[in-house]
Amino acid sequence: AAFYEAYHTNKKLWDTAFAFLQTQDLINMPIGKRPLIGETVFISVTDEPSKNMADVKWESHKKYIDLQYIIKGKEIIGVADASKATVTKPYTPDAMNYTADGTYYTTDPGTFFLFFPNDAHRPTIKADGYDVVKKIVIKIQVAKAE
Repeated sequence: AAFYEAYHTNKKLWDTAFAFLQTQDLINMPIGKRPLIGETVFISVTDEPSKNMADVKWESHKKYIDLQYIIKGKEIIGVADASKATVTKPYTPDAMNYTADGTYYTTDPGTFFLFFPNDAHRPTIKADGYDVVKKIVIKIQVAKAE
């Protein structure tokens, strides 16, 4: 229901994000950040070591929905309901941090996750046998119905 509402509220942003994933050479894409549609849709490509679970905090974002797409490697991502989590660092311009009990998933290349403002998530956790993960995070601005 959350995706349906977000998609139909601002179809242009979502179509831009999905078209980008379908048409770009993600394996050879350089690391870094760049806009797709100004401040409403932008990307961040990373190719870096994953982290030990103890070093990764739960987070959520209010202004943007995260579309996290695994290009190469594997990582573990935790997902929890932010309303049931305990805030450890109040909202800043980018994120809020939590402690939470969540569910963990091991990603594969080609897997993507959508994290809405009510989704606490804990990305970039090291998966056995994989030290480096290349991924793209597409930030899609949360849109309000007009």
